[in-house]
Amino acid sequence: MIPTPRRLILALLAAPAALFAAVTPASLFQNSAVLQRGKPVPVWGTATAGEKVTVVFADQTKSTIAAADGRWSVTLDPLVASATPASLTIAGENTVTLSDIVVGEVWLASGQSNMEWVVKNTHDADLEQRTARFPLIREVKVKRTTANEPASTFEGQWRAASPATISEFSAVAYAFARELHLALDVPVGVINSTWGGTPVEAWMSPAMLASNSAFAVVGERWAKTLADYPAKKAAHDAELAAWQAAKTAAEARGEKFTTAQPRAPQGPGSPHTPASLYHGMIAPLLPYSLRGAIWYQGESNAGRAAEYHALFSTMIQGWRTDFAQGDFPFFWTQLASFKATNPDAAEWAALREAQTKTLALPATGQAVIVDSAVSDFGDIHPRAKLPVGRRLARLALNRAYGDSSLADSGPVFAAATPEGASMRVTFSPTDRKVRHAARDLTGFEVAGEDRVFRPAQARIDNNSVLVSSPEVAAPVAVRYAWRNAPDAGLQDDLGLPVPPFRSDAW
Repeated sequence: MIPTPRRLILALLAAPAALFAAVTPASLFQNSAVLQRGKPVPVWGTATAGEKVTVVFADQTKSTIAAADGRWSVTLDPLVASATPASLTIAGENTVTLSDIVVGEVWLASGQSNMEWVVKNTHDADLEQRTARFPLIREVKVKRTTANEPASTFEGQWRAASPATISEFSAVAYAFARELHLALDVPVGVINSTWGGTPVEAWMSPAMLASNSAFAVVGERWAKTLADYPAKKAAHDAELAAWQAAKTAAEARGEKFTTAQPRAPQGPGSPHTPASLYHGMIAPLLPYSLRGAIWYQGESNAGRAAEYHALFSTMIQGWRTDFAQGDFPFFWTQLASFKATNPDAAEWAALREAQTKTLALPATGQAVIVDSAVSDFGDIHPRAKLPVGRRLARLALNRAYGDSSLADSGPVFAAATPEGASMRVTFSPTDRKVRHAARDLTGFEVAGEDRVFRPAQARIDNNSVLVSSPEVAAPVAVRYAWRNAPDAGLQDDLGLPVPPFRSDAW
């Protein structure tokens, strides 16, 4: 007969692991985390089924019992901002103590490469690396992860902004957080959940993608991608082998080899998979208390602008529903000026218009960056990222924090009225002066009843713009900055650009 101690050990080894699971907080609850002020703060994690879990923070004590699946959650009452590091304790059969916890403003930063772009790859990176001494600005970078089902955890650590860490912070999110921190004088936390080159549908849940029959094309397109993958993968493997052979031969001859490595085709496990990034990089964040979200994405959907407005609007509404914090502020960056396939084509202009239409949702805002101060004609990744973050911060300070005296965008198109052989364009608000950054005011086109747009001359007149063309005797429509890479210099006295617009709906 097996001795009792040995039998007990064997029984313990055979028991379900969950029976002895240690109390574990969700991934966002780590040392140096930032908690949201002024709102209920959910705290959650896993433990042994039926185990009592107690959370203690800021003179609050909240307890609950872990459910049958081991999950537990409590909600702290709204907290006041605090820059004093404090401990948060989670106790059950074991105790977890998190240190250096502060309370302030939390923002989710998401999208593709231009939001992911790090400080070390921007203009003035060397200066930023010397001046980033902000222990109360903190970022947690969610590791790139795809998933077929909602994930409950992610890899990533909270880090404070310092000369040693700032190089790897999202440049846009850092500039945004810095302005908020300086203006509000509270800690600011950024949850950086980004992946370069990804389309909006990857950031949407299956429920969001199923909410509109028009979105069926997304699934159909991806099904075709998967069906085509085996043949494309075989062709890519052959191309890659030839490339590697050519590279090896060139290096053996001492020659410089500049041919780019062939890009692998999209297929199983790709971050382009619809819902894959929602599952892997958004689901683990739910329902962390936050003030709002900033977003920089759209390049990977250029060319499919007709779909984008509905997809993007649905994603925003879906995230708001899933975080269960009402219509939290959601601000995004409109696409920059970029040559794309053809600088005079308009697929990027159409995508910008789809982004602008999304302003119909409540508590939204758009940072416009078609101007030369930010855009880079030949680079899809403009290096002037810090001004982008500052423009997003203007939106947040005005619309999320109530500083209505702070300008949050350039003047926007109000109306275009025929006036003889010209079109008079007016803007809102009327008390904001318009000016042009270059010697000539460019970027305008007009069309007559034939709907053929011609380059136009423009001049500022009494804070409006008169636009005309010798090729259009009786103009009825006007467009501004309506190209992939427009020559757009119209702005206000603060240097904030006038957004691209068109008066027609053709």
